[in-house]
Amino acid sequence: MMAFPPERIVCLTEETVETLYLLGQSDRIVGVTGYAVRPARVRREKPRVGAFTSADVPKILELKPDLVLTFSDLQADIAADLIRAGIAVHGFNQRSVAGILDMIRCLGALTGCAAAAKALADNYAARIDTIRATPRPSRPRVYFEEWDDPPISGIRWASELIEIAGGVDVFAHLQSEQGARARILDAQQVIDAAPDVIIASWCGKKVRTERIATRAGWDAIPAVAQGRIVEIKSPLILQPGPAALTDGLDAILTALWGETQ
Repeated sequence: MMAFPPERIVCLTEETVETLYLLGQSDRIVGVTGYAVRPARVRREKPRVGAFTSADVPKILELKPDLVLTFSDLQADIAADLIRAGIAVHGFNQRSVAGILDMIRCLGALTGCAAAAKALADNYAARIDTIRATPRPSRPRVYFEEWDDPPISGIRWASELIEIAGGVDVFAHLQSEQGARARILDAQQVIDAAPDVIIASWCGKKVRTERIATRAGWDAIPAVAQGRIVEIKSPLILQPGPAALTDGLDAILTALWGETQ
């Protein structure tokens, strides 16, 4: 039976880790994903119990959690193993900016700090509204590459953040496709889209902008011709949580408008 509020929480994705720290609830966390890097001190404070699609279930059970937090169908098998072992599991599935805000509010309710979570989410929402309403001199066309081989684009929350920042995601129509396989592109599609800016964030590895620039035929792309290829580190933008709404959005703004934004 889950205690309320839960005193021993395992977070199998980074965004719930960061949210609990922001809510002042880090003492409840007893185990985290190996990808957790925000805040930086989490890596020395909390034991790592898994990657993303894999987890050390026996180690999680040893931690005697009241609640394990998971994300998406990619962790469904892990969740099933934990549920069979009698562990309470909550699976989030936020895919949009609104979904991220709702995740924060829901996590606050689950951990007995609903008011603080609502205030945090409302603050993010107000800032987003202000940025969205900021006049811009143009609407640059943006190609956001979340993986390089094969090229994948159209992840929904990144696409929405590009629009909030004043850009136009050239593959925004792929937002409705939840699975990455459905968002695979061929190189000619990107060439034909003629983006003004390329933003790349390759999950788990460093972006090689020079490799993007030297792809066959890509010299015809305005972003390549003008040297506007920018890396955003994956922990800032590929995690659907506070990082994406803050540092990730700021990085997009800088990519589009420079340091002055």
